[in-house]
Amino acid sequence: MTTLYLKPDGSKLADLIDNDLLCMQNVMEEESSTDRDYFIDLSTVDMLKNAGATEGLLDALTKAIGESEGIDVEWK
Repeated sequence: MTTLYLKPDGSKLADLIDNDLLCMQNVMEEESSTDRDYFIDLSTVDMLKNAGATEGLLDALTKAIGESEGIDVEWK
């Protein structure tokens, strides 16, 4: 199972099903084949929703973003 963590503190944000990870990889820009971190803001959440991400992932990201400009996450 793949898990999504908040950077830099490493706190667990959500467990990802395969479809959610695939949605993230398809929507997000990766700098290399080993890139596993992303900056996510509310517009990114909308793109993930349109790509078919689950409500669980979308809710976790939206709550983590809160009133901020966005969050840095990484998956392992």
